[in-house]
Amino acid sequence: MSSPRTILAACGLRPRKRLGQHFLSDPAVPRAILARAGIGPREPVLEIGPGLGALTFPLAEAGARVTAVEKDPELGRLLRERLSAAGIDNVRVIEGDILAIDLEALAQEAGGRLSVFGNLPYNISSQVVIRLIEGRAHIARAVLMFQRELALRLRAAPGGRQGGRISVLLALTGKVRPLLRVGPGAFQPPPKVDSEVLEIRFADEPAFPPEAEGPLFRLVAAAFGQRRKTLRNALRAAFPRLEPRRLDAALLACGIDPQRRAETLSPAEFVRLSARLNG
Repeated sequence: MSSPRTILAACGLRPRKRLGQHFLSDPAVPRAILARAGIGPREPVLEIGPGLGALTFPLAEAGARVTAVEKDPELGRLLRERLSAAGIDNVRVIEGDILAIDLEALAQEAGGRLSVFGNLPYNISSQVVIRLIEGRAHIARAVLMFQRELALRLRAAPGGRQGGRISVLLALTGKVRPLLRVGPGAFQPPPKVDSEVLEIRFADEPAFPPEAEGPLFRLVAAAFGQRRKTLRNALRAAFPRLEPRRLDAALLACGIDPQRRAETLSPAEFVRLSARLNG
Protein backbone atom coordinates (compact mmCIF):
# COMPACT_ATOMS: atom_id res chain seq x y z
CA MET A 1 0.00 0.00 0.00
CA SER A 2 1.36 3.45 -0.97
CA SER A 3 2.08 5.86 1.84
CA PRO A 4 -0.20 8.89 2.38
CA ARG A 5 2.71 11.15 1.45
CA THR A 6 3.13 9.38 -1.90
CA ILE A 7 -0.60 9.40 -2.70
CA LEU A 8 -1.00 13.07 -1.82
CA ALA A 9 2.12 14.12 -3.71
CA ALA A 10 0.94 12.30 -6.84
CA CYS A 11 -2.23 14.40 -6.74
CA GLY A 12 -0.52 17.65 -5.85
CA LEU A 13 -2.06 17.69 -2.37
CA ARG A 14 -0.67 18.07 1.12
CA PRO A 15 -2.15 17.70 4.64
CA ARG A 16 -4.14 20.73 5.75
CA LYS A 17 -3.26 21.93 9.22
CA ARG A 18 -6.50 23.87 9.64
CA LEU A 19 -8.45 20.63 9.21
CA GLY A 20 -6.19 18.74 11.63
CA GLN A 21 -5.25 16.16 8.99
CA HIS A 22 -3.00 13.33 10.20
CA PHE A 23 -3.34 10.30 7.92
CA LEU A 24 -2.99 6.76 9.23
CA SER A 25 0.00 5.19 7.50
CA ASP A 26 0.43 1.95 9.47
CA PRO A 27 -1.96 -0.68 8.04
CA ALA A 28 -1.72 -2.70 11.24
CA VAL A 29 -3.67 -0.02 13.14
CA PRO A 30 -6.96 -0.27 11.17
CA ARG A 31 -6.73 -4.05 11.33
CA ALA A 32 -6.29 -3.91 15.11
CA ILE A 33 -9.20 -1.48 15.47
CA LEU A 34 -11.59 -3.76 13.58
CA ALA A 35 -10.30 -6.86 15.34
CA ARG A 36 -11.02 -5.32 18.76
CA ALA A 37 -14.21 -3.44 17.88
CA GLY A 38 -15.69 -6.13 15.66
CA ILE A 39 -17.74 -5.39 12.56
CA GLY A 40 -20.66 -7.34 11.18
CA PRO A 41 -21.47 -7.94 7.53
CA ARG A 42 -23.83 -5.23 6.23
CA GLU A 43 -23.45 -3.28 9.46
CA PRO A 44 -24.44 0.35 8.77
CA VAL A 45 -21.36 2.50 9.37
CA LEU A 46 -20.88 6.25 9.39
CA GLU A 47 -17.20 7.08 8.98
CA ILE A 48 -16.03 10.53 10.04
CA GLY A 49 -13.15 12.02 8.08
CA PRO A 50 -12.13 9.01 5.95
CA GLY A 51 -9.17 10.88 4.43
CA LEU A 52 -7.37 8.52 2.06
CA GLY A 53 -9.35 5.49 3.18
CA ALA A 54 -6.99 3.79 5.65
CA LEU A 55 -10.02 2.63 7.65
CA THR A 56 -12.59 2.85 4.84
CA PHE A 57 -11.11 0.04 2.78
CA PRO A 58 -10.92 -2.46 5.69
CA LEU A 59 -14.49 -1.57 6.71
CA ALA A 60 -15.67 -2.18 3.16
CA GLU A 61 -13.74 -5.44 2.88
CA ALA A 62 -15.42 -6.61 6.11
CA GLY A 63 -18.79 -6.14 4.40
CA ALA A 64 -19.99 -3.03 6.22
CA ARG A 65 -22.28 -0.57 4.43
CA VAL A 66 -20.29 2.64 4.78
CA THR A 67 -21.27 6.26 4.45
CA ALA A 68 -18.06 8.28 4.69
CA VAL A 69 -18.36 11.99 5.47
CA GLU A 70 -15.37 14.02 4.29
CA LYS A 71 -15.09 17.78 4.80
CA ASP A 72 -12.22 18.26 2.35
CA PRO A 73 -13.72 18.13 -1.19
CA GLU A 74 -10.39 17.26 -2.81
CA LEU A 75 -9.93 14.28 -0.51
CA GLY A 76 -13.54 13.26 -1.11
CA ARG A 77 -12.98 13.22 -4.86
CA LEU A 78 -9.70 11.31 -4.49
CA LEU A 79 -11.27 8.70 -2.21
CA ARG A 80 -14.13 8.11 -4.64
CA GLU A 81 -11.62 7.54 -7.42
CA ARG A 82 -9.58 5.09 -5.34
CA LEU A 83 -12.68 3.15 -4.24
CA SER A 84 -13.94 2.96 -7.83
CA ALA A 85 -10.56 1.76 -9.06
CA ALA A 86 -10.64 -1.00 -6.43
CA GLY A 87 -14.15 -2.06 -7.49
CA ILE A 88 -15.64 -1.28 -4.07
CA ASP A 89 -19.35 -0.51 -4.25
CA ASN A 90 -20.47 -0.64 -0.61
CA VAL A 91 -19.06 2.78 0.31
CA ARG A 92 -20.73 6.13 -0.33
CA VAL A 93 -18.55 9.21 0.08
CA ILE A 94 -20.35 12.46 0.80
CA GLU A 95 -18.87 15.87 1.42
CA GLY A 96 -20.02 17.61 4.57
CA ASP A 97 -19.37 18.71 8.11
CA ILE A 98 -20.03 16.01 10.69
CA LEU A 99 -21.13 18.71 13.14
CA ALA A 100 -23.98 19.66 10.80
CA ILE A 101 -24.88 16.32 9.17
CA ASP A 102 -28.42 14.94 9.63
CA LEU A 103 -27.82 11.81 11.72
CA GLU A 104 -31.49 10.86 11.76
CA ALA A 105 -31.70 10.90 7.96
CA LEU A 106 -28.54 8.78 7.64
CA ALA A 107 -29.91 6.23 10.12
CA GLN A 108 -33.23 6.08 8.28
CA GLU A 109 -31.43 5.48 4.99
CA ALA A 110 -29.35 2.75 6.64
CA GLY A 111 -32.41 1.09 8.17
CA GLY A 112 -31.14 1.17 11.77
CA ARG A 113 -28.86 2.76 14.30
CA LEU A 114 -25.38 3.53 13.00
CA SER A 115 -21.93 2.45 14.09
CA VAL A 116 -19.66 5.47 13.86
CA PHE A 117 -15.94 5.07 13.10
CA GLY A 118 -13.30 7.72 12.64
CA ASN A 119 -9.86 9.17 13.16
CA LEU A 120 -11.00 12.51 14.54
CA PRO A 121 -9.27 15.84 14.00
CA TYR A 122 -8.12 16.77 17.50
CA ASN A 123 -9.51 20.29 17.27
CA ILE A 124 -13.15 19.15 17.00
CA SER A 125 -13.07 15.89 18.99
CA SER A 126 -15.05 17.18 21.97
CA GLN A 127 -17.65 18.80 19.71
CA VAL A 128 -18.09 15.54 17.79
CA VAL A 129 -18.65 13.56 20.99
CA ILE A 130 -21.31 16.03 22.16
CA ARG A 131 -22.95 15.80 18.73
CA LEU A 132 -23.05 12.01 18.94
CA ILE A 133 -24.41 12.06 22.49
CA GLU A 134 -27.22 14.36 21.35
CA GLY A 135 -27.91 12.10 18.36
CA ARG A 136 -27.53 8.77 20.15
CA ALA A 137 -31.09 7.72 19.31
CA HIS A 138 -29.64 7.07 15.85
CA ILE A 139 -26.25 5.70 16.93
CA ALA A 140 -25.54 2.32 18.51
CA ARG A 141 -21.85 2.91 19.14
CA ALA A 142 -18.85 5.00 18.16
CA VAL A 143 -15.28 3.75 17.65
CA LEU A 144 -13.09 6.83 17.51
CA MET A 145 -9.44 7.88 17.63
CA PHE A 146 -8.66 10.67 20.10
CA GLN A 147 -5.67 12.52 21.41
CA ARG A 148 -4.77 10.34 24.38
CA GLU A 149 -5.06 13.16 26.90
CA LEU A 150 -8.67 13.67 25.89
CA ALA A 151 -9.33 9.92 25.77
CA LEU A 152 -8.21 9.61 29.40
CA ARG A 153 -10.65 12.35 30.37
CA LEU A 154 -13.52 10.80 28.42
CA ARG A 155 -13.09 7.44 30.12
CA ALA A 156 -12.33 8.85 33.58
CA ALA A 157 -14.17 7.14 36.41
CA PRO A 158 -17.06 9.23 37.78
CA GLY A 159 -16.00 11.31 40.76
CA GLY A 160 -12.34 11.56 39.78
CA ARG A 161 -10.32 14.69 39.12
CA GLN A 162 -9.94 13.92 35.40
CA GLY A 163 -13.68 13.77 34.95
CA GLY A 164 -15.59 16.62 33.36
CA ARG A 165 -18.80 17.52 31.62
CA ILE A 166 -18.39 15.10 28.72
CA SER A 167 -17.27 12.14 30.85
CA VAL A 168 -20.39 12.59 33.01
CA LEU A 169 -22.64 12.80 29.93
CA LEU A 170 -21.04 9.64 28.55
CA ALA A 171 -21.54 7.84 31.86
CA LEU A 172 -25.19 8.91 31.79
CA THR A 173 -25.79 7.70 28.25
CA GLY A 174 -23.53 4.69 27.67
CA LYS A 175 -20.27 2.93 28.38
CA VAL A 176 -16.73 3.71 27.28
CA ARG A 177 -13.87 1.26 26.88
CA PRO A 178 -10.33 1.70 25.55
CA LEU A 179 -9.42 -0.40 22.52
CA LEU A 180 -5.97 0.62 21.36
CA ARG A 181 -3.14 3.06 22.05
CA VAL A 182 -1.45 4.45 18.94
CA GLY A 183 1.89 6.25 18.77
CA PRO A 184 2.72 9.25 16.55
CA GLY A 185 4.70 7.07 14.13
CA ALA A 186 1.49 5.49 12.82
CA PHE A 187 0.54 8.77 11.10
CA GLN A 188 1.76 11.03 8.33
CA PRO A 189 2.49 13.73 9.29
CA PRO A 190 3.05 12.45 12.86
CA PRO A 191 1.21 14.35 15.60
CA LYS A 192 3.12 15.50 18.66
CA VAL A 193 1.09 13.31 21.02
CA ASP A 194 -0.06 9.72 21.46
CA SER A 195 -3.56 8.73 20.40
CA GLU A 196 -6.07 6.25 21.77
CA VAL A 197 -9.05 4.50 20.23
CA LEU A 198 -12.18 4.33 22.39
CA GLU A 199 -15.45 2.51 21.89
CA ILE A 200 -18.50 4.39 23.14
CA ARG A 201 -21.51 2.11 23.28
CA PHE A 202 -24.73 4.00 23.83
CA ALA A 203 -27.47 2.47 25.97
CA ASP A 204 -30.53 1.05 24.25
CA GLU A 205 -32.77 2.53 26.91
CA PRO A 206 -32.21 5.93 28.58
CA ALA A 207 -31.36 6.08 32.28
CA PHE A 208 -33.76 9.01 32.70
CA PRO A 209 -36.99 10.20 31.03
CA PRO A 210 -36.50 11.93 27.66
CA GLU A 211 -38.06 15.13 28.95
CA ALA A 212 -35.44 15.26 31.71
CA GLU A 213 -32.49 15.32 29.29
CA GLY A 214 -32.40 19.05 28.59
CA PRO A 215 -32.49 20.21 32.24
CA LEU A 216 -30.05 17.45 33.28
CA PHE A 217 -27.50 18.27 30.58
CA ARG A 218 -27.76 21.99 31.38
CA LEU A 219 -27.16 21.25 35.05
CA VAL A 220 -24.04 19.22 34.28
CA ALA A 221 -22.73 21.97 31.98
CA ALA A 222 -23.38 24.63 34.63
CA ALA A 223 -21.69 22.62 37.38
CA PHE A 224 -18.52 22.22 35.31
CA GLY A 225 -18.68 25.70 33.82
CA GLN A 226 -16.79 27.09 36.81
CA ARG A 227 -15.29 23.94 38.25
CA ARG A 228 -13.00 25.76 40.68
CA LYS A 229 -16.06 27.00 42.51
CA THR A 230 -18.08 24.98 44.97
CA LEU A 231 -21.15 23.34 43.49
CA ARG A 232 -23.44 25.81 45.23
CA ASN A 233 -21.57 28.85 43.89
CA ALA A 234 -21.21 27.44 40.38
CA LEU A 235 -24.94 26.75 40.13
CA ARG A 236 -25.91 30.10 41.65
CA ALA A 237 -23.73 31.85 39.08
CA ALA A 238 -25.18 29.82 36.20
CA PHE A 239 -28.81 30.09 37.33
CA PRO A 240 -29.23 33.57 38.86
CA ARG A 241 -33.02 33.18 38.98
CA LEU A 242 -32.77 30.06 41.12
CA GLU A 243 -33.56 30.99 44.72
CA PRO A 244 -30.59 30.19 46.98
CA ARG A 245 -32.87 28.61 49.59
CA ARG A 246 -34.38 26.32 46.96
CA LEU A 247 -30.95 25.28 45.73
CA ASP A 248 -29.72 24.57 49.26
CA ALA A 249 -32.87 22.60 50.03
CA ALA A 250 -32.44 20.49 46.87
CA LEU A 251 -28.79 19.77 47.68
CA LEU A 252 -29.71 18.81 51.23
CA ALA A 253 -32.54 16.55 50.07
CA CYS A 254 -30.11 14.76 47.73
CA GLY A 255 -27.49 14.36 50.46
CA ILE A 256 -25.00 16.54 48.57
CA ASP A 257 -22.70 18.86 50.49
CA PRO A 258 -22.96 22.33 48.85
CA GLN A 259 -19.20 22.77 49.33
CA ARG A 260 -18.37 19.86 47.04
CA ARG A 261 -17.12 20.50 43.51
CA ALA A 262 -18.66 19.22 40.31
CA GLU A 263 -16.03 16.55 39.60
CA THR A 264 -16.82 14.78 42.90
CA LEU A 265 -20.46 14.07 41.99
CA SER A 266 -21.52 10.75 40.53
CA PRO A 267 -23.83 10.65 37.49
CA ALA A 268 -26.62 9.36 39.74
CA GLU A 269 -26.25 12.40 42.01
CA PHE A 270 -26.60 14.71 39.02
CA VAL A 271 -29.77 12.86 38.01
CA ARG A 272 -31.27 13.16 41.50
CA LEU A 273 -30.36 16.84 41.82
CA SER A 274 -31.79 17.72 38.42
CA ALA A 275 -35.02 15.88 39.21
CA ARG A 276 -35.31 17.72 42.53
CA LEU A 277 -34.67 21.14 40.97
CA ASN A 278 -36.94 20.58 37.99
CA GLY A 279 -39.65 18.45 39.52
